[in-house]
Amino acid sequence: MTTTRFEDSARYWRSPLVPGGDMVTAQYHDHAFSPHWHDAYTIPVIEAGAERYEYRGSSFVAEAGSLPIINPGEVHTGSRAVEAGWRYRVFYLPVDFVQAVADDLSGCAQPMQWFSTNIVRDADLTRRVWLAHHALEAGHDPLAAEHALLDAVSTLLVRHAGHRPPIERIGTDTVRVEVMKARLVDDLTAPLSLADLARAVGLSTFHAARLFTREVGLAPHAWRNQMRLSRALGALRAGVSATDVAAASGFTDQSHFTRHFKKAFGVPPGRWR
Repeated sequence: MTTTRFEDSARYWRSPLVPGGDMVTAQYHDHAFSPHWHDAYTIPVIEAGAERYEYRGSSFVAEAGSLPIINPGEVHTGSRAVEAGWRYRVFYLPVDFVQAVADDLSGCAQPMQWFSTNIVRDADLTRRVWLAHHALEAGHDPLAAEHALLDAVSTLLVRHAGHRPPIERIGTDTVRVEVMKARLVDDLTAPLSLADLARAVGLSTFHAARLFTREVGLAPHAWRNQMRLSRALGALRAGVSATDVAAASGFTDQSHFTRHFKKAFGVPPGRWR
């Protein structure tokens, strides 16, 4: 069987959800990285093929589905480990960003986070990191992307950091949940961040999202989208076009609206009507 060879291509991009951070979506065959380092945490998810790299005096091979994490300031290389090359998505997360997540998790200052040389092989975490990277790149729903990013980074820290931050306990708080619900539906077309929700109830971003998800059964962005869909039904029944309903409901475009509508109701808006 012939394996398709990856052609060298890379796209670096940024997101306002990761101040000072960089992301890359790339594939390589001929290119080989010379020894270098990054000031940020390098968190790649290998999508296909395999990458060989030198790190801390040893040679490693990261296959599809793995997370070969590199600490800030650590010299490393990178080249193909199989004939096809490799395709991956990478987060370059600033130290202060990762540190803020660790501090939020525990409710107090934590030591600087460090990861061992071991390649992380954790299928659930790989899925979370991939989803976060894809959501940030797509840019359809910033609230969903922010939640996915927080979920991925916090899961990485509590499972694989050298000093795993303890998660601060938080009890039931229906008052705070109702305040967040009101904030989410106040204007369904207005952009909203997890930080906005957290400030409204006096909690860290992580704990606001965790409290809401635990009490409601849906993450804040998912609950908000469900409210958007519920309120869209009346307009659809009245004959308003799906394009106009999508805009009035706060979805970025008709395809975004249709995708969520079909997930919730099993058919696209036009067929439902």
